Amino acid sequence: MKKTKLGEFEEMVLLAVIVLKDDAYGVEIKKELESRLKERLSVGSIQSALKRMEEKGFLNSEFGETTKKRGGKRKRIYTSTPHAHKVLKEIKEIREGFWSNIQLTPVDLKTI
Repeated sequence: MKKTKLGEFEEMVLLAVIVLKDDAYGVEIKKELESRLKERLSVGSIQSALKRMEEKGFLNSEFGETTKKRGGKRKRIYTSTPHAHKVLKEIKEIREGFWSNIQLTPVDLKTI
């Protein structure tokens, strides 16, 4: 794996961006994550992760058009980079390798 690391929360945020496609902006990313993780998240934690990942080259962003609904404020839309997809593929392969070597009994499964 490349030296640039991707934390667990960053991975979830990145996956949300990829799933949301053209709707990958702050509020929608927050909704997507809260829905999947079944917990409340702060906007600040998501914004910090987005900024870090943009600095690391996992994301790009640009402002969308102004809308009356948002009082003329533009949304910052995020898109994933090819580097992000490469790193996610590596992470997935590593995790799958671990899981394929774990033999769980029914008792073990109750604790997961």
